[in-house]
Amino acid sequence: MFSPGVPVAREAAIRKLPRTGERPRARRLTAEARRSSILKAARKAFSETGDVNGTTIKVIAEHGGISEGVIYRHFESKDQLFFEAVVEPLGEAVDRLVAATESVDRHAPLTPERQVSTLELLYRQLISTLEEVLPLLGLVLFGDPKVARRFYRENFAVAMDRLASAWAQVEDRYGYEPANADISARAVMGVALMLALESHHNGRFDMDRAIKLASDGTVTGYFPRLGPSRRRA
Repeated sequence: MFSPGVPVAREAAIRKLPRTGERPRARRLTAEARRSSILKAARKAFSETGDVNGTTIKVIAEHGGISEGVIYRHFESKDQLFFEAVVEPLGEAVDRLVAATESVDRHAPLTPERQVSTLELLYRQLISTLEEVLPLLGLVLFGDPKVARRFYRENFAVAMDRLASAWAQVEDRYGYEPANADISARAVMGVALMLALESHHNGRFDMDRAIKLASDGTVTGYFPRLGPSRRRA
């Protein structure tokens, strides 16, 4: 029954307010959002401990503010969680790069200038992603040899092969025999990894200059062609 003298609309609004001391109910996360939050907590936990074997599901749960049971509802094991914590951002970055490569000349043919600017964007995306997962990448690539070999073959190499395939299709459209796309993809990934390390550990590093030089060098070559006639005595 409504209180005497209180307007109906106001009474209804009052009834909707939580009682004193009660907290509003938190919205339930979707399965996808929950997995994402768990992976975020896992990255933080693995990075802080610096030891895959020493990082327990309990520690990850504490970082995420959830129970261990919630984690096991989304991930079968800590190994799966670790691999996806590293693989997911790397895979997403490669998806973006492949999509950008496939559409790079959709609206207009490539020019030398656009080719360089496209590479600059590619390097920025790669460096940003690699810097984000550097601590985990170091753990997986330079930790347990068996884990490193599996990760490299099943994930890192596959990512570079996908980039190579996308680039080869672009080269083919312009009449070039795509013979070296696999090596080019690995060279670009290697440069991006080193620049990510510089960015992460060297606060004074000029990233804009580095990306510009890396992009120009990727297209035109880093070193001049040397010949006996140019050698000084």
